[in-house]
Amino acid sequence: MVYHFFRDQLGADLSLHIDNKDFDRQFFGKNRPEKYLTIAYNCGEAQKVTVDEVTYAFPANSILPLVVNQSFHFEKPEHIVAWQFNREFYCIIDHDQEVSCVGFLFYGWNRTLFLPLDAAHRRKIDLLIQIFIDEFETVDTIQSEMLLMLLKRLIIIITRLAKQQQFSETELPDARFDIIREYNILVEHHYKKQHQVAFYAEKLNRSPKTLSNYFAIYGTKTPQQLIHERIMLEAKRLFYYTDKSAKEVAYELGFEDAAYFSHFLKKQTGISTTDFKNKRPKALEGK
Repeated sequence: MVYHFFRDQLGADLSLHIDNKDFDRQFFGKNRPEKYLTIAYNCGEAQKVTVDEVTYAFPANSILPLVVNQSFHFEKPEHIVAWQFNREFYCIIDHDQEVSCVGFLFYGWNRTLFLPLDAAHRRKIDLLIQIFIDEFETVDTIQSEMLLMLLKRLIIIITRLAKQQQFSETELPDARFDIIREYNILVEHHYKKQHQVAFYAEKLNRSPKTLSNYFAIYGTKTPQQLIHERIMLEAKRLFYYTDKSAKEVAYELGFEDAAYFSHFLKKQTGISTTDFKNKRPKALEGK
C-alpha cells in the first residue's frame, strides 16, 4: 500500500509505503528524476539491505535514514514502512533549526546509520504511522499542514534517539555538535571541488586543528578522512551506475590528473579504477 500526497502547483510530494513489495530505489537509473529523502523502518524480522551495492544487516525494529542520491534494495520490502519526501514538501536544510537533523541523520558521517528502537520508541513510531494514515485519508484544506507537522515530529523523534545512541551531551555539547553538522553539510556541497580541510575550517571560522579536536571528541574519523570517504562514495556510484570513463569520473570529482585520481582511488580502497568498472554489470543487473 502506498499513501500519497502531491500538490501539483508546488511539486510537493510525500508518500508512505506500507507492505509495498516493489519498494526500492535506483537513483542513477529509473528513479533519478525523483529527489526523495527516505526514512525506512524495518518493523519485521532482521533482513538485508543493499545501499549503493554494499549489503548490510538491517536489524528488526530499527530505522534507516537514506538520502536523495542513494540507491537501495531491501531483502523483504513488504516488512518495511517508509516515508519519502522531496524538498518542495519539506526542505530540511532551509528549516534545519526546526529538527536539527541535517549533517547528522541526513548528509552526515558518510556511513549507513541504523537506529534500533526500544519498546517506548516503537510505540511512538507505530502510533505516528496510524495518525499518518488517518491524515492521508482526510482530504481537506489543512491536510498538507497536518502531514508536515507529523513529518517534523517523526524526524525530531529519530534525531533525539540518534543523539542518545551515538554520544552523550556531556561528551559533545550542542555548540560543537552543530559545528560538526555544518562541516558535514559543507562537505556535501563542496567535496567535488574542495578536497582540503583548510577550506572548510575557514568557512566555519575555526582552525583545522580545532575541527580535528571536535571530531576526536565524537570518536569518529578525522575531517580529512570524511572528505576522502565522500569523494570515494561518489566515485563508486559513478563507476557502478554510469558509463563514465575513469577520466570523466576524475574530472567530475575535481581531479585534473586522471593518473593521480587512480592513485588516490587505489590508496583509499585498494581497488583500481578497472576493478570498479568491472563491478558495474552486477550493480546494474535488472536495471
